[in-house]
Amino acid sequence: MRLYDTARQAVVPFEPGPTVLMYTCGITPYDATHLGHAATFLAYDVLQRRLIDLGHVVKCVRNVTDVDDPLFAKARDLGVHYLDLAAGEEARFEADMAALEMLPMHSTPRASSAIADIRGFIGMVLDRGYAYQAGGNVYFDVAKSPAFGSVSHHTHDEMVAVARERGGNVDDPNKRHPLDFVLWQTSRGDEPSWDTMWGPGRPGWHIECSALALRELGSTIDLHGGGSDLIFPHHECERAQSEAATGQTFVRHWMHVAMVFMDGHKMSKSRGNLVFVDALRRQWDPRVIRLGIMSHHYRTEWEWNEGIMPAAAARLAQWRSTANGGGPDDGVLQAVRTCLDDDLATPAALDAIDQAARAGRDVTAAAALLGVRLS
Repeated sequence: MRLYDTARQAVVPFEPGPTVLMYTCGITPYDATHLGHAATFLAYDVLQRRLIDLGHVVKCVRNVTDVDDPLFAKARDLGVHYLDLAAGEEARFEADMAALEMLPMHSTPRASSAIADIRGFIGMVLDRGYAYQAGGNVYFDVAKSPAFGSVSHHTHDEMVAVARERGGNVDDPNKRHPLDFVLWQTSRGDEPSWDTMWGPGRPGWHIECSALALRELGSTIDLHGGGSDLIFPHHECERAQSEAATGQTFVRHWMHVAMVFMDGHKMSKSRGNLVFVDALRRQWDPRVIRLGIMSHHYRTEWEWNEGIMPAAAARLAQWRSTANGGGPDDGVLQAVRTCLDDDLATPAALDAIDQAARAGRDVTAAAALLGVRLS
């Protein structure tokens, strides 16, 4: 299998051991699952299916970010406790994932479950000299991390610009450098707060995933993923602080999924240009949603349009019409395997199944490898 590695900027062999350790950044549960979420998690679902098909055991962890600014803001607006809001939205998300027949995760830990782990992790970073305390906060010192930027390959100015755009507070007067990022911060009045030896407060966003990955999978992960919008600052900061804490390689392979667009802009909760999975499920068979997403390569940005679901429904109908028609077709199954091994080329895999279906051959096994049941 060959996959694109974001840090190496190339399609390279992905050669894990018998057990594959994967971590994918999950949702901040303050609203319903949209198509961009589904596209991201479906890519890792298809990858897992092929790895299992190859004989691997896969341990995939997908976190829940239930300690974060957007969640607190939405809970504040609704007048509810942030954990109550998170629990409800997490349940909606899991229902969408189950409907889309995503494989079960090895674990789905919440950030709120890891405060003790986070405190210990920050202590490790401080003890190794990669962090400092200022203004009641603890910051990571990027000057101590010469490889900072090696995941995103952004220039210094690009990193500052993106950090500013994505809430990095580059003008914080307590920082030694604009790109230094918070590990622990003072809580505002209505935010949760935990006691630590460096003062009460709550964790920063980036530290949560590092602590959970270390707790659930160990110091080094075979593959770390998420949407491409997480490359910087989130994954860049994760790598820096994790390797500072452990002294070991954090991630062997970085895999990111491109954004889904609507009305010319990336689907985002802040903009409101969203297609929600639960709304699509009321109109379409979840298998149609899977096929609509898989018709786009995971590394290619694509624009939602109203023709995607009807085309996917027609594809599913044709595949189902040939099921059990003439015995399993090992040739098309092998063709799909070859496509998936080529940087998870799902559009080519769909085309291979289309050709076999048009020829009247049974494509049940090939469709199943993509997570699409024909029965």
